[in-house]
Amino acid sequence: MVRHASLFSQLISVFDRKKFCELVYRHQAERYAKGFSCWDHFVAMLFCQLAQAKSLREICGGLACCLGKLRHIGMNTAPNKSTLSYANAKRPWKMYRDLFYETLSFCRLSAPGKKFRFKNKLLSLDSSTISLCLSLFPWAKFRRTKGAVKLHLLLDHDGYLPTYAYISNGSRHDVTFARKFPLPAESIVAMDRGYNDYSLFASWTENRIYFVTRLKENADYIVVSEAPVPKNRNILADQTIEFVGYYARKKCPYRLRRVVVWDAENERQIVLLTNHMTFGATTISAIYKDRWQIELFFKALKQNLKVKTFVGTSENALYIQIWTALIAMLLIKYLQFKSRLSWSLSNLVALLRWNLFTYRNLWEWLDDPFQAPPPEPESVQQPLPLRFLGQHMPRTKNNLRPQTLENAV
Repeated sequence: MVRHASLFSQLISVFDRKKFCELVYRHQAERYAKGFSCWDHFVAMLFCQLAQAKSLREICGGLACCLGKLRHIGMNTAPNKSTLSYANAKRPWKMYRDLFYETLSFCRLSAPGKKFRFKNKLLSLDSSTISLCLSLFPWAKFRRTKGAVKLHLLLDHDGYLPTYAYISNGSRHDVTFARKFPLPAESIVAMDRGYNDYSLFASWTENRIYFVTRLKENADYIVVSEAPVPKNRNILADQTIEFVGYYARKKCPYRLRRVVVWDAENERQIVLLTNHMTFGATTISAIYKDRWQIELFFKALKQNLKVKTFVGTSENALYIQIWTALIAMLLIKYLQFKSRLSWSLSNLVALLRWNLFTYRNLWEWLDDPFQAPPPEPESVQQPLPLRFLGQHMPRTKNNLRPQTLENAV
């Protein structure tokens, strides 16, 4: 007896259908739609991410072969390839962006806290380039013979969830979009050396936003004061500096902090720059080391979800697929938070892909995925015993068989 819906159906039920309908109405996404609703479109694209479908044919065929199991997720029929392709090209991608932030709001409720003791919000800022074929994506010009888009991301270290995302053309510089990111006051932003911009540092300092990054090798500065270095740690220097270059001092007239850290694994010095003057030097070093989590996030996103190959070539179709991948990543993180088993993200994605249409309780499956399914209840009526050919059977009107083998001979 089936007591639960499929794992995919239980995962889809996490979304609030009422809020989804509000997003559809707000963006007028179903205007002139005939039969293929936005919910069907979203389920198909989410299936593309979780099942790692490589083409429109695999999405439509994968849903069609499970047609009897789709009624639990609100779909009556699987879409055709032309219908799904037209929806990817015409449905507004901004609806999926807003759905991403709606999903983020309830995933944050289950996210664990960061590993640091300070109360400041810790964030990481970085971008990742997604290479494209210029002949198939002529609108995504990056270089003469290469196309690309950039995914700019702000990662919250409370659960390592993406809290803000922006997709841009690959030729735009990262600093251009760093000024647009919504950063709360008293927050700490960790980033790499590609975001070095003195006017950006001054703007963040004026708005009480702290940053931790690497100092440029050609930076011209003077040491104003030097703090004592903690013993038995990897800190080589802790200095307060000022820029002395004309344009550098004009753009950033504030005093900053220079911390030199020894990297024993690679046997090199790492020179950090920050505007936070009260934290210990070891804490500043640990903050920049934890920035590596955003690199791991991009790696997991590209390896486990479909953001390197696309099922549509239009700009709208590409944006829909990337935003759906970010929504799928939030769902996977949410399952990690709820599970008592210490899942790795790649193992969870793989086992979930193989059991999407398995009839199991989702939360019990998360805690013990290798448990045997519950046995079916025994029938009340016992089956009749089998009679051998040589047994005597009563002769009836409809039974003309001989009573014994001897009579048959």
